[in-house]
Amino acid sequence: MDWHGWHDDYDRPDSGLARRLRAVQEQVRAALDDSPPGPLRAVSLCAGQGRDLLDVLADHPRRDDVRARLVELDPRNADVAAARAAGLPGVEVLTADASLTDHYRDLVPADLVLVCGVFGNITDSDVERTVDHCAALCRTGGTVIWTRHRGAPDLVPSICAWFEERGFERRWLSDPDTGYGVGVHRFRAEPRPLTPGARMFAFIGYEVLERPQRSK
Repeated sequence: MDWHGWHDDYDRPDSGLARRLRAVQEQVRAALDDSPPGPLRAVSLCAGQGRDLLDVLADHPRRDDVRARLVELDPRNADVAAARAAGLPGVEVLTADASLTDHYRDLVPADLVLVCGVFGNITDSDVERTVDHCAALCRTGGTVIWTRHRGAPDLVPSICAWFEERGFERRWLSDPDTGYGVGVHRFRAEPRPLTPGARMFAFIGYEVLERPQRSK
């Protein structure tokens, strides 16, 4: 999969990815609007080109309050994200494996955790494992914004249940008829210590995960 070329669909306003991005951006803006005064911390896993967070921060009144780290393995996408982050001194783009907890240890628990474009590219067991780690990534009162496609089998109800079993409160969920899944959960429990040196997931890619279904 060419993950750099995959982002081209974001530039087509009517594409599913572009519509999902707008939904995520609306929720990022709402989370920033609702955050308490003072410094804010944000982390983004598998951040891609950073459009979901950086395009909102560009003109948001809280932009100077936010210290953020975007972790992205593809160096071409990381370069695009770094260019988008110009003028946002609190934003760092790290070219690295986003599944490793060590990349977040000095910024968590965070006020905003983005797990967008991840859950559709890892196994169901890794989705639940990542949700479990979110209880260490997110501060009490902080927000996790996540995405997952709504195709069969629809894992979105299970993802919501996994978050809610771990002390998260559902704040918003996109309508199933939109064709994409965007969820927002707020953490109401006490964050656990982040496990050092842990791997939260193995990024496989939806084209690999869907292959057995296509062969049936």
